[in-house]
Amino acid sequence: MMVSNPPFASVHASSGLHVNGAHFLRNGQPHRIFSGALHYFRVCPEYWRDRMLKCRAMGLNTIETYVAWNLHEPTPGVFSFVDSLDLRRFISLAGELGMDVILRPGPYICAEWDLGGLPAWLLADRSMRLRTLHPGFLTAVSRYFDRLVAEVKDLQCTNGGPIVAVQIENEYGSYGNSRSYLSWLEQALVDRGIETLLFTSDGPLDSMLQGGTLPHILKTVNFGSRAQPAFAKLREYGDGPLMCMEFWNGWFDHWGEEHHIRDHKDTVAAFEEMLAMGASVNLYMAHGGTNFGFMNGANHEGKYQPTVTSYDYDAPIDEQGRPTPKFFAFQQLLAQHGARIGKLPDPAPATAFGKVNLDESLHLFRALDFLSAPIRCENIPVMEDIGQNHGFILYRTFVSGPRPTEKLFIKEVHDRALVFQDGRFLGLVDRNDTQEGLSFEVNEKGSRLDILVENQGRVNYGPLLHDRKGITVGVRLNYQFLSGWEVFPLEFKDTPPLPWSSVSCGTPAMLFRGQIRIEVPTDTFLSVKGGRGVVWINGFCLGRYWNIGPQKTLYVPAPLLKPGRNEVVIFEVESPDIPEAVFVAESELGAFIKTV
Repeated sequence: MMVSNPPFASVHASSGLHVNGAHFLRNGQPHRIFSGALHYFRVCPEYWRDRMLKCRAMGLNTIETYVAWNLHEPTPGVFSFVDSLDLRRFISLAGELGMDVILRPGPYICAEWDLGGLPAWLLADRSMRLRTLHPGFLTAVSRYFDRLVAEVKDLQCTNGGPIVAVQIENEYGSYGNSRSYLSWLEQALVDRGIETLLFTSDGPLDSMLQGGTLPHILKTVNFGSRAQPAFAKLREYGDGPLMCMEFWNGWFDHWGEEHHIRDHKDTVAAFEEMLAMGASVNLYMAHGGTNFGFMNGANHEGKYQPTVTSYDYDAPIDEQGRPTPKFFAFQQLLAQHGARIGKLPDPAPATAFGKVNLDESLHLFRALDFLSAPIRCENIPVMEDIGQNHGFILYRTFVSGPRPTEKLFIKEVHDRALVFQDGRFLGLVDRNDTQEGLSFEVNEKGSRLDILVENQGRVNYGPLLHDRKGITVGVRLNYQFLSGWEVFPLEFKDTPPLPWSSVSCGTPAMLFRGQIRIEVPTDTFLSVKGGRGVVWINGFCLGRYWNIGPQKTLYVPAPLLKPGRNEVVIFEVESPDIPEAVFVAESELGAFIKTV
């Protein structure tokens, strides 16, 4: 497919950002991009200005953000661009602060975000082929681009706005090699009114640069070190400006693995090597933020690896928005290369508000009638089959008796299941375990079987993107697959009043509620000592906790709190004990340190 734009150009090049040989020009003047990644969907909107001002104080002139399609279109054809999803306000705010914006709309973004930002409902189509010319996928992308581009097209630099560049797809060369697909995306953006500079980003390998871009499109590379060989490889594919679109100055964490920290001196040396070559750069991340709710992604390299709630990323601006030693080292280096340094805003305080008295509880089974309406299915469905995106799903069936002791197998659970017989906890089944089966004996009265499955985050990178959630094959008792199910979707979107009672324990799958009085809300961190579960503050889902670490505290921004009484609800999934919840003043992201 041919497009109308000339190589590396925007439609109104003189009024925006464009390429002049091996250099960028901004409004006709030589320009160097000093950018930082800041994801609006990982930061409370009340803090967008603060984080942008801190990026500017570091010496950055540009804000880069992905666009999370799955947040903006949670149901096919139903869009939201308000409140925390007010992308237009985020972009406009950057412009008001004198900063440019690089927009990366996907449709796929990776970002350690659930399904790489693609909506889960795409997987309801069993024939779906993501990131291809599959008709169903292109129809959905077309509708998304219609709405997204209409939201932002007048904010392009060609109209005097802050958007200076827009990315086509994201690291596509690490997934596919269809130039027809990339050309379709390019034309889709242009046809809807995108006039600014278009680009792609990939790793600095031949296969990635060959498969992930188009001949006439500006190419950028992503890496964390060894700038010279990375840029030498980029030069083999074009003569445009040198730009690292993702300079990995830190890394993310998985549950049950080490906490990643990259020494700022090592990072500065890699950064300095890049800047000495005259390159432009986007820090990934400048400020990481938080995977609030159920939106973390996962990797799958030999085993399933869910990402933790914090997206601190060991970035120069930490999860609470505080500058780190890496911030000041970057600031000094950027100043040496001509960056303008802004004023650093005052730091936000954090307070240890103390222990939450969890004095009410309720077992999940007693809450079912309030939380979900059952769906009757002959064969076991996955979440996507019943229109569920996130959270938990409970499968229930009745097994006639008598049956002697047999083995119960849950085939291909995605991702972790608790099994109950007549309300009694039998055991756990994890996606990564080699399943030997649970012992299951039924007397002449028969038994009720309940299986509670948690979606721990869809795979966001690599060949296993089609990561449907729930029980993906079936449940087998010895050689017999079971049928006739009641299914309870538990997405916890809007939790109604529940019949709470005095606190008790002794079994998994318990909900706990408590209150704490706060006079003056500030940032804080919630330490939960329990097994594994999810926390809500005043109805807002903070995210997951898990005693296997590395993360030990959950960040609580001040805007989530209110003067007076604040409600804390905890769904303790696995432990039979009452969890302990304490608000502390410092984060604890893990004792195990790994340099990347």
